[in-house]
Amino acid sequence: MYRLLLCYIMMEGTYVMLTQALADLRVLDLTHHISGPYGSKMLADYGANVLKVERPNGGDIGRNLGPFPDDIPHHEKSGLFLHLNTNKRGITLNLKTDIGKSILLKLVQTSDVLIENFKPSTLPSLGLSYDSLSQVNPEMILVSISNFGQTGPYRDYKASEAVLHGMGGNLRFLGAPDRAPTKYGTDLALRQAGIVSATATMVALFAKTVRGTGEHVDISIFETQAGSQDRRAPALMASQFVKTVFPRRTPGAIMATGIFPCKDGYINITAGGTRFELCLAMIGRIDLLEDSRFATPTARQDAANAAIFHDEYLLPWLMQRTMREVWSLAQEHHILSGPIFNAGDVMTDDHFGDRGMFVEVDHPVAGKVKMPGRPMIMSETPWALRRPAPTLGQHNHEVYVDELGFTSKELTELHNSGVV
Repeated sequence: MYRLLLCYIMMEGTYVMLTQALADLRVLDLTHHISGPYGSKMLADYGANVLKVERPNGGDIGRNLGPFPDDIPHHEKSGLFLHLNTNKRGITLNLKTDIGKSILLKLVQTSDVLIENFKPSTLPSLGLSYDSLSQVNPEMILVSISNFGQTGPYRDYKASEAVLHGMGGNLRFLGAPDRAPTKYGTDLALRQAGIVSATATMVALFAKTVRGTGEHVDISIFETQAGSQDRRAPALMASQFVKTVFPRRTPGAIMATGIFPCKDGYINITAGGTRFELCLAMIGRIDLLEDSRFATPTARQDAANAAIFHDEYLLPWLMQRTMREVWSLAQEHHILSGPIFNAGDVMTDDHFGDRGMFVEVDHPVAGKVKMPGRPMIMSETPWALRRPAPTLGQHNHEVYVDELGFTSKELTELHNSGVV
């Protein structure tokens, strides 16, 4: 469907010519913050020609979010923005002006996909509803990401990551039972919605090869969370019980299972149930199977017995060993376990280094920045770093003059009048 983009990447000291899967796919990116930019980034990283459209004054709100070098805010140095917008070109355009809207429609004429994450009423209020856009380009796919979807009683409600994660049902099961539920420490819901948007875009593109026309894809961040709950949700639906099937437990209540301190950090160990004997073998205390507190599955489910095992046997053994020592021994004993890495540990880990997980991006303002690279490895149509995230309006001349046919004087006038 799309011509493969030839690119050169460094492999074992030699530049090798490879192809990218999504070359010739033209994407208009009207998104901001996290969910939309992450989805369009996945397309750009595999060759799509993604044109990021930002408002002239300030641009994407993500530019104002850290981390920043030396903790000094700068709209061209946001680590979040730099990561979410690699491989994109960038222009500025004021969609609240008539000229700005007419320019956008020109871009729509030659685009395959438009991705946006405004509130549902924004584009229609600007005269840019899906019906209006499809009249200009019937084959274009509009992907809309919003908090609660384009329809329904909550469609215009504002929401944060915590709200969406909570209303989606996942947050209910996190944290100690005697305290408020605990949110994941990341933008998980927003990034998950971004992944869904990239997937939905590819599905819609495939459908277009059959139907010949585009369509409007409606993605609710709330629904990506409600649809991704763990085993509790299907258990509730299957049993028709309106209650918590798997209640939250106090940390450490399950024997040989949880996050525990060790000599140089924390380690996750899952060695309860049938794996408990493996844990005893690892710490050299198989004799504890003769102890009535640990001898039977029923005894091991007692929280008081679990606390005794942890305090008197497991923790003293762990505190004499490093994370990697424990991890290595756990693997030898076929125990589910892993170290709790911080960001520095992840960036310097040999395994990720060997697989080329991280790349160094040279940005014209922020300088050299190390960040996560490809999300997956494709043998014939790989990920490639073609360009860093754009500075605000970096490609205005290239797009407005070279591609849309404006003169340099006209571009200056558009800038002075606040259109670009």
